[in-house]
Amino acid sequence: MSETTPSGYGTAAYKVLSVRTSEDTRAQLEVLAQLNERSVTEETRIALEHWVEKSKSDPTVLKRAEQVRAEIEREAETKRNAITAVLGSSAADKPAARTAKTATA
Repeated sequence: MSETTPSGYGTAAYKVLSVRTSEDTRAQLEVLAQLNERSVTEETRIALEHWVEKSKSDPTVLKRAEQVRAEIEREAETKRNAITAVLGSSAADKPAARTAKTATA
């Protein structure tokens, strides 16, 4: 994927996204873009941003996000425990001690 910063978009990096759609939807999108005096790309970006914002308040999405977060936390805890078992408790404490020394220096 390539990243570009189109003029007028500040310093945000944009990535290319290919979307397959029906001919009818594409034709309607082209008409809307023309009516709004925007490119099809800009019209698509605006629609996607709107959908993302709308999804952030969808109760079903929020519930699933909490489930995914809990799964991630369980997996992370399992991995932390495995690392502690492999390295031993004294080795696991060393990075924290080094960080504390670095912070006071």
